Amino acid sequence: MPALMSAAESRVDCELGEFSVSAAGDGPAIRRVIDNSHPPAATVDSGDVVAFRCPGLPLPPEATLADFEAFNTEQPHTIIGPVHVRGAEPGDTLVAEILAVRLGQSYGHTTVVRGFGLLGDEVPESFIHNFSWEEGATSVALCDGVEVPLDPFCGILGVMPAEPGPHTTLPPRANGGNIDIRHLVAGATLYLPVAVPGAGFFAGDGHGAQGDGEICISALETAVEAKIRLSVQKGRTIRQPHLSTAGPLNVDGSRGYYATTGIGPDLYECSREAVRGMVETLVSERGLLWREAYVLCSLAVDLKISEIVDAPNWVVSAYLPQSVFKD
Repeated sequence: MPALMSAAESRVDCELGEFSVSAAGDGPAIRRVIDNSHPPAATVDSGDVVAFRCPGLPLPPEATLADFEAFNTEQPHTIIGPVHVRGAEPGDTLVAEILAVRLGQSYGHTTVVRGFGLLGDEVPESFIHNFSWEEGATSVALCDGVEVPLDPFCGILGVMPAEPGPHTTLPPRANGGNIDIRHLVAGATLYLPVAVPGAGFFAGDGHGAQGDGEICISALETAVEAKIRLSVQKGRTIRQPHLSTAGPLNVDGSRGYYATTGIGPDLYECSREAVRGMVETLVSERGLLWREAYVLCSLAVDLKISEIVDAPNWVVSAYLPQSVFKD
């Protein structure tokens, strides 16, 4: 696939070396943990544009569960960086304008591991769902009659924390990281609280599609290439990441939505019940296999808090766009 931009368009380009399943021996831009002692992979001025080429999972196109089990699931993410931004100091805000994101390969995977994810205890057995598409495609087939829109983004975007590392990449933190916000596509802007000099910006975890919630603990994992402008905002301090979008939140809501709900005193359990209801509906009304329905929830269903003030019960809704059905 051609490069995301020419050298003339970008002053700095964080190139990838060979993927490694451990931190030892990685190239200068590749990391497997978050650690503010990592030397910069690149140093830029405020306002410079950086190209991040983020690999997908180290799996072949037709991956099996054995392929997945062969790599280090304790360090599942490859992050690219850190990028030192001159002039960024603790208390500042780093502005990451996402100028472009494109798919970096023509295949990807959704991994479902028993015991992990929103309904992990209800997964009969672990499995991998493989996807492939043609270059330029805007959607990908999940199964007969179901197409998931492709809308690539980086699941990991963040800056280095003040606390000494190493830190696992798995949980998101106040500095960002594995935030998995599907709206951080081309045209969006992410605002991050700077905690160390230079900010130490990093990116990774390419996703081709995901619903709000990343329900089964995996999106459509794939390689992406992102072009991001990094700027320092002086005089503004934020405690947690903020973001702005350039347009509507949904890829395609033109045919409306079907939603299921979970109602009760625990938001997590409400989320589980809402998704459980959606999976059951997709199986009984649409004829999907349980595993197909669960993957579809992770890639296309948006979890929303519909009510959180009428104690003691709250309402979580799971919205599925009807446009995924090609009938």
